[in-house]
Formats: sequence, structure tokens, C-alpha cells
Amino acid sequence: MSRLVAVSNRVADPRNAAAGGLAVALGETLNATGGLWFGWSGRVVEAAQGGTPGEGELHLHHAGDITLATVDLSREDHDAYYLGYSNGVLWPVFHYRVDLADFDSGHLNVYRRVNQLFARKLAPLLKPDDIIWIHDYHLIPLASELRAMGCGQRIGFFLHIPLPPPPILTTIPQHEWLMRALFAYDLIGFQSQADLEHFARYAQSEAGAEPMGEHRYRAFHRTVRAQAFPIGIDVDEFVSLGKGPEAQETYEMMMAQYARRRLLLGVDRLDYSKGLPERMKAFQALMAQYPENRSSATLIQIAAPSRESVDAYADLRRQLEGMSGAINGEYGELDWMPIRYIHRTTSRRRLPGLCRAARVALVTPLRDGMNLVAKEYIAAQDPDDPGVLVLSRFAGAAEQLKEALMVNPYDIQGTAQAIQQALHMPLAERQSRHQKLLERIRAQDVHWWSREYLRTLGEMDQG
Repeated sequence: MSRLVAVSNRVADPRNAAAGGLAVALGETLNATGGLWFGWSGRVVEAAQGGTPGEGELHLHHAGDITLATVDLSREDHDAYYLGYSNGVLWPVFHYRVDLADFDSGHLNVYRRVNQLFARKLAPLLKPDDIIWIHDYHLIPLASELRAMGCGQRIGFFLHIPLPPPPILTTIPQHEWLMRALFAYDLIGFQSQADLEHFARYAQSEAGAEPMGEHRYRAFHRTVRAQAFPIGIDVDEFVSLGKGPEAQETYEMMMAQYARRRLLLGVDRLDYSKGLPERMKAFQALMAQYPENRSSATLIQIAAPSRESVDAYADLRRQLEGMSGAINGEYGELDWMPIRYIHRTTSRRRLPGLCRAARVALVTPLRDGMNLVAKEYIAAQDPDDPGVLVLSRFAGAAEQLKEALMVNPYDIQGTAQAIQQALHMPLAERQSRHQKLLERIRAQDVHWWSREYLRTLGEMDQG
């Protein structure tokens, strides 16, 4: 079996239970193949400490049979590569927010320089028969940099965020360079069929790519395969987590404190892509249009801190705090507040209990690559008395989770009506919808995702 080399912006020890979904997905194969996981160390080295741009120090550690290889970044590289280009250009544009992008040309130069740095540090660690799997928008040009250094291994790429249609992608200055970089891969994976269709249109219209059948496209003297591989969760692990003491304690506490209420739940990072202001407006419309829910329904909205130094995120935080205060002031009673807004990260061990206590989950992003919270909510439910998932049609998960109540988050009145339907849905319908949703997230869980992608990459002819 070929060794797996995983590359991502951040690296985690797969043995750590809190390491995250990617560690769960890759851990089994990395262990079985004595694999290598490469990425940024998370350390920013100031100039006074020897943090020369483009010259980060390499660190090697071992986690059982897995080698963890990480590179430090200088302050200049971190700020322009990570904050400037990855999260100041690619993140907003790929989430359809061109208005928030900062197209500083210097950021692109550093983005490429850091990918060249990663290639220089990674290449000497590679073996001829390695299979290399590169993850996400931070590292789009890494394969082209490795190819330029003579690497001929199979290299795959997976985009964890959405890919917008060509008219939005082409707003990025020098987007042609990004397209050429994608054709250095053998396999490109997307979260949804919609993302795949956007890539196909972009490749053909902007690069003159020739369709070769079987999801293959040829341009720049290379043939790349592009395919949708919707990422999932480890359902059994999340169910097991729900049986733990912290989840049980959370569930019992919520049921006791809100015995006379029906809970609605939103769990998100504080990000403009999540549709949080629109969600609060929909809940406000629910209170106005369906007054029977007053003193009865409570929205618990958790918005975990995210990139707090960026102006757009600070503005969003102030907006949400103002909205929640205004709604509570308008509709709240001495013994009931309609919205519980929490700007903190919730322990993953408590999350299943919180999900199970909620009658309705609101997963209503304006745009999302997948959204695994939707799948975690399904996994946490009691099959005998399950809650209802209200899901944005613009989340990647919408292609799979068709039994959820689909909403357009921009349609405030329509979303309020869907929430009302969810709150009053009969038990038999809730059970039927939940059973089908659970079967689907079990069939295409995170282990299925990893196996299918690596099987497809491993069977490919190169170039």
C-alpha cells in the first residue's frame, strides 16, 4: 500500500479526540501506511526571532506511526498568505462576497511564496510511490510548485469550501493562474455537484478545457479528473459522544431549565457566510406572525469567535449583539427571553446533548461548502422523538439532506413559516424524515468520504 501524505494549512495529532473531522478522516489511512501529515505549525515567528519571509523552520514529530511535519511562518508571510490572500480574497469570493475581498496584489505574491516554501520543505520528505492529498483553498498552487520541482507522484486536491460560478471567480485578479494551478492535480474533489458544475463551466469557458468523459478535462497539456465527494461525519463517534457524561449532563440541564419551552438551536462560527442576521430576522418574524410562540419558543444561538481582528467580523458581532438585544427587548418577559446569544465556543463533548435537547436546528448559511453541524444534529436525535432540521438550500449538505425543511435564508418570511412548520410537525412525520436523513449520513460518513476519494485517486493514470 502506498504511503499517504496529507497536506493542510494546519496539522493535528489524530490520536487527540478533539483534533477535528479531518484528523478522524485521515487518521486510519495515515496510521495504516505510516503516513506523513504536513502543514503550517501555527507559529508566527517575528523578524527579531529569525522569521525571514519564505524561510520557515521545519519541525518533525511522531504521533504513533504517523510523522507530523510542520513549518513556521514569518509575520509577513502569515499576514499576507493567511489573512491577506487566503482569507481576504479566496474566502469571501468563494462564498460569493466579492464586496468584502481585498485584492491587494502583494498578497498574491506572498501566497505563492508560502506555497513555494511548503513545496521546498515537503519535497525532500516524499517517496516515489507516495499518494499526496492536499486540502483546501490555502494550498491551491502547491501541486504546481511540487511539479516544478520534479514531483511525479499522484496528487489530489479537495476544496472544503464552495466554488462559485465563473462570473464570480473571474473577479479575482490573475484567476487564470489559479486555474492553471488546479490542472497540476490528478484529482480535484468538491463538496457538491453544484461546485463541480461551476468548475466544469469555468474550466471550459476560461481555460478552453476539453471534456474527456468520466469527469475528465484536458487543458495546459494535462488531464484532470473532477468529482463531487460530499464529506460526512463519524456518526458512531458522535452518537458515542452523546452517551458521555458531559453530553448527558447538558441534555438534562437543558430539559430541566427549558421544561416549558421549545428550543431552537443555531451553532456556527461567527462568519458572514452563516446568515446569522437573516436568521435572527426570521426568528423575529416568527414572533410577530405566530404570537403563540411567544413565551414558548427560545432560540439559543452560539456564535463561536472567528477572526476577531478583521473589521467585517467585528461589525457582524456588534450587529448580532444589537439585534438579539432589540428582539429580547421587544418580546421578552420577566421569565422568558426569546434569544440566548452566546459568543463563545461550546465544548464538543457537550454539543450532542445540546443538539438532542433542541426541537429545531437552524442551519441557514448564505453559502457553505458542506456544513457538518446539520449532520451532527441528525446523529444526536432520539429516533423515537426526533427534532427537525431547517436547512438552507445554499449549504452543500442540501444536496444530500433533502428530507430537511429547505429554506432560502434571504426570504425572511418564508424561513419564519418553515420554522413554524418545524415547531408543529407531527411525530410520525418527524420520525420518517429523521430515519431517512440518518440512513444517508451513515451511508456517506467521513470514512466513506476518505475511502472513496483515495480509491479514486489511487486508481488514476497520471497527467
